[in-house]
Amino acid sequence: GAMRPEFSHITHYISELGERGSSTEVMMRYAAFEFTGFLYLCFASALMATFRAGWYSTLAAGLIGLEGLGRMGAGVFPCDPGCEGLSSSQDLHRLFATVGFLSGILAAVVWGITFRRHGWPRSLTWYSVGTGIVALIFLLLMSWSRDLVNTPGLFERLATGVLSLWLLVFAARLMRTKKGARIEDVQRCPTKK
Repeated sequence: GAMRPEFSHITHYISELGERGSSTEVMMRYAAFEFTGFLYLCFASALMATFRAGWYSTLAAGLIGLEGLGRMGAGVFPCDPGCEGLSSSQDLHRLFATVGFLSGILAAVVWGITFRRHGWPRSLTWYSVGTGIVALIFLLLMSWSRDLVNTPGLFERLATGVLSLWLLVFAARLMRTKKGARIEDVQRCPTKK
């Protein structure tokens, strides 16, 4: 955003940094969208390899992978200037971004249920479900056409931020498990310190 003085994090969508023809298009499309989406796919693959007991875990990991695909697709298909065009690229960008956001929201909720089923701490269960609900509220506020203060960029960043923070907390919790722990131990509950 600093590379574009006219850009506002409050009123402009994140995708506008990667819009067709902008000075930040290449960096945003390939580094911010596609590369991070690829990292989400890697994390989802690791989760599928770790949590093999039950379909909840597979579904939850798959939703994180779908969020990664949504990010990657949003990078492959840039939005039109102002994210207001009617091109096929704009339509596909919007579709992939929507799939990414909704998958991330569902992933947080489904992981909350999965944590509960595996006996993980109740606080992580509630944090996960709460993250999904809060991110959905921010996403709805971002899309609300009657937003009188014109803050879609703010709500989009809040939705992205809470989902990214949740994923970071989840990954950090997994890393806290003892080295050499059996997969069954990780699936049940990480070691508490």
